[in-house]
Amino acid sequence: MKKENRLKKNEDFQIVFQRGKSAANRQFVMYSLIKQDQTLPRIGLSVSKKIGNAVERNRIKRLMREALREVLPHIKENVDIVIIARKPVINMSVFQITDSIQHVLKVGKVIKRSQIEVNKK
Repeated sequence: MKKENRLKKNEDFQIVFQRGKSAANRQFVMYSLIKQDQTLPRIGLSVSKKIGNAVERNRIKRLMREALREVLPHIKENVDIVIIARKPVINMSVFQITDSIQHVLKVGKVIKRSQIEVNKK
């Protein structure tokens, strides 16, 4: 992900947690907050220490970033998103993570409508 698409500051994460809406599936929890003054989507990733050691957490974040690279052009422009990984992610491949992230983004309604219609055909 490019720098302008990253959510980095703890303050930004807290605002999304407090004011945003949540959606979830078995592998991920997603919080999203619409921001009218923004032109690019910003995404923050979180992997808890409960999931594994630093090597495993960093691997999971790399796979999540790779999955988001494909989905990013289809995400609404004016939204901040925080995605939190859950334990089942440990044993998943990048393809499974991509499918799961796409699912949670659709449930959270942050994918552009035109893209949803194209995928249904």
